Amino acid sequence: MTYAADELYDEVAYIAYHFHWPLDTLLDLEHPERRRYVQQITRLNQLAAGR
Repeated sequence: MTYAADELYDEVAYIAYHFHWPLDTLLDLEHPERRRYVQQITRLNQLAAGR
């Protein structure tokens, strides 16, 4: 299964912004694992913002 390149860029940029991981590391992650990191970062950001 594939998904849109825009979604991949969004996920990679979001994780890279928060974790500062290198591009190769992020691209080596499977899609479900990348989505999990995105969800966790979002949850942590919401907690930090008091939401």
